[in-house]
Amino acid sequence: MNKLWILAVIGFALLGCETKKGSFLVHVQSHNTHEVSIAKLTDLIEEQRLTLFEIIDHTANAKKVKMNLKPETVVVFGNPKMGTILMNCNPSMGVDLPLRILISTDYEGLTTFTYTNPEYWSLKHNIKDSNCLAILNKASMAMADLSNKASLK
Repeated sequence: MNKLWILAVIGFALLGCETKKGSFLVHVQSHNTHEVSIAKLTDLIEEQRLTLFEIIDHTANAKKVKMNLKPETVVVFGNPKMGTILMNCNPSMGVDLPLRILISTDYEGLTTFTYTNPEYWSLKHNIKDSNCLAILNKASMAMADLSNKASLK
């Protein structure tokens, strides 16, 4: 009976890993091409007066080493003031900052925004300070807002 109970608990835990709520990575389908998705996202970043640090074109980098890669671009951006507060909560936050969103397009032409849910970082970096948790919540809402708006036609 004990073994059955343990198997049931493990089964429920594994089922929980498949839900979208609380997942580490968030995926938002874009209704635009790869190029338009990048342009819309960077425009929104600038409109919201966030700092656009870099755009990394993984496909172009693959071509430099004579390899093929479907379109993949990382947009790196953030708010240095909020990031500094988070890094003061725990310096390890510097591993995940600044924020970044991956724009990828599959072989069927489907473009997707993917990012790490900032609320996950409270676990990863053992953030317990209420001010820092509020900033992570704001970052989570901002990432969702940027991805959702940039995905619209």
